[in-house]
Amino acid sequence: MPLRHVPDVSFCCFSAIRAALLIQRWYRQYVARLEMRRRCTWNIFQSIEYAGEQDQIKLYHFFGFLMDHFTPASSERNLISHIFRENEVCHDADWERYFCYKDIEVPDSYCGPHLTFPMTFCGVSKLMEAFKLKQQLHARYVLQILGETWRLLRILPNINHVSVCHTKEITICGDLHGQLEDLLLIFYKNGLPSCEKPYIFNGDFVDRGKNSLEILLILFGFLLVYPNEVHLNRGNHEDHIVNLRYGFTKEVLGKYRVHGKKILKLLQKIFSWLPLATVINHKVLVVHGGISDSTDLDMVARIDRHRVREASRSGKNEDASGPAEGRRRVRSLTNTSAQGQRNNIPRRSLHNLSTSGAQLNCSVEDELKKRRRLAGFDQTYKEMKTLDSDSDPEFGEPTETHGHEWKQIVDLLWSDPMPQNGCISNEVRGGGCYWGPDVTEEVLGKHNLQLLIRSHECKQDGYEFCHNRMVLTIFSASNYYEVGSNRGAYIRMGHDLVPHFIQYQASRTCRELTLRQSVGWTERSALRALRQQLFVHKSDLIGAFQEFDPNNTGVISLRHWATATERVLKLGLPWRVLRPQLINRAQHGMVDYQQWIRELSITEPKPEVILETMYKNHSNLETIFRIIDTDHSGLISFEEFRQTWKLLSSHLKMEISDKAITDLAQSMDFNKDGSIDINEFMEAFRLVDLSTHA
Repeated sequence: MPLRHVPDVSFCCFSAIRAALLIQRWYRQYVARLEMRRRCTWNIFQSIEYAGEQDQIKLYHFFGFLMDHFTPASSERNLISHIFRENEVCHDADWERYFCYKDIEVPDSYCGPHLTFPMTFCGVSKLMEAFKLKQQLHARYVLQILGETWRLLRILPNINHVSVCHTKEITICGDLHGQLEDLLLIFYKNGLPSCEKPYIFNGDFVDRGKNSLEILLILFGFLLVYPNEVHLNRGNHEDHIVNLRYGFTKEVLGKYRVHGKKILKLLQKIFSWLPLATVINHKVLVVHGGISDSTDLDMVARIDRHRVREASRSGKNEDASGPAEGRRRVRSLTNTSAQGQRNNIPRRSLHNLSTSGAQLNCSVEDELKKRRRLAGFDQTYKEMKTLDSDSDPEFGEPTETHGHEWKQIVDLLWSDPMPQNGCISNEVRGGGCYWGPDVTEEVLGKHNLQLLIRSHECKQDGYEFCHNRMVLTIFSASNYYEVGSNRGAYIRMGHDLVPHFIQYQASRTCRELTLRQSVGWTERSALRALRQQLFVHKSDLIGAFQEFDPNNTGVISLRHWATATERVLKLGLPWRVLRPQLINRAQHGMVDYQQWIRELSITEPKPEVILETMYKNHSNLETIFRIIDTDHSGLISFEEFRQTWKLLSSHLKMEISDKAITDLAQSMDFNKDGSIDINEFMEAFRLVDLSTHA
């Protein structure tokens, strides 16, 4: 009797297995589609980030060149000298007096933490608790912590050597970028720094996040308490000029309106004294960016690291020895223009040009263009290595040594690994190099090392191996681009020198999202950022599209749309894959690009060309304005505004008439007091920016 039911059971089992396989296949396809969207989103964020860094470096290459080649008789050079603050205090004794905190009183109304010095573990703990409660440390204590940190850093070597054993592990953290919640979560999960729990923090403590100063004060506090257990490497964002663009300068001035300028100057000094690398048990090199085919750790150990202070600076700083003949140039961290070519260009004042008939009408703009052509910004990496030096014809110093030293630091802070062999210029960031596995093997072998740990790049899982597991990237700022975009991670390493990873998400919101919700959230944010990039290049896009539309029909193919868009933006994105998210209507493989451009428009520019250019370069403008505004009053004069635009228009290789600039300045001067409020000006850009998110 039961035999007749056996076929039914077999059939049911077969159906169940088949259904399970179909569900499994559907789920794998679903997850694969989500992963493709996630990777595409990631590429958008990273491409836009690196394009911004490249733009920053190009701008300061230009200003560095102008600084070298305009003489003090030039009014344009006087403006540029404000940008690089040539006349600041630079003798150690003067610094001690300038940053003295003793005259700053702490009022009875102050309700933040009161610190005692020398710093203690209890003092740093109080500091952390205050920051958790959103309290602000008084400027007196800030300057006192920074002053003590500066004195300590000056006696540290360029490369710290640390040891781990059976009973002691070391913790290595990557970029934090002002995200205090990530640092506090690391301490919660891993424990606070102590004699038994040493830490290495691998640079980029500041910029982008809202609590960069709090992170610095906590790290400096632990450094003062445990100088042998807490090690801070310098990152490419520990740099005065980079801070002007990416938010740290603005953060400090907003939190300390009275003493902010002093705090920033002292931090500028501190950043130049941060060590460049750490070596664990003589086998593991920890450095922020990476290496190049010319990296020499023995040379790095001998460099006067504090002489390389600012990004893209080519000005001169007076040596601590005092007299003019003792001056040395403080080099840029990102200036890759060829000094060899620069030294062949005679220094001239714009006001001392020949007044012969052909030259009588030579304008500032013409001279700027001429000097830009002579600047030689397009050297290859190999040429840059050969030509670059730290020469200054006015002082007749030997140049080769300082140029090599400067390049060593640039490569350590700015470089990225690549899968191919070789070493090439890092055109994506605009500074440092890309180095391949052959270079890793050569440099590690030369110094008897087995592993290179670096940071500098955001990774979706917080860490990533490459180069046959000889290079390890660690990144500790979770949700870096957007909530859910990436996890943060840190490394624990014991005596066996095997890295163990701990991953985390600092945002509770992200932890509550499903995979689909998380991908959708970050995808929408990335597409908003990409649409902004498309808008600010609107004029260039129209020109590129018209090349594929000789009959002016207003319609081009999707293939031509993708080709032209990449040619203009140079972001290296899969535009045809992104087309459904960017173009609402496309019939028969054709795009109405004129309608698409109209849909991109954020607001109607007045006048169109200048306002579009200003929106495209608002980060550059804010950076320049904040530098020119040396007293941090938030105001600049019409003349400063005019000169700024003349320099920027030359940098952009475009023509803007004096009348257009004057009309624009007057339209911004709402209270008609003859000056422009920079904060209101930049707020207008933020309002325009917010309108794109609607």
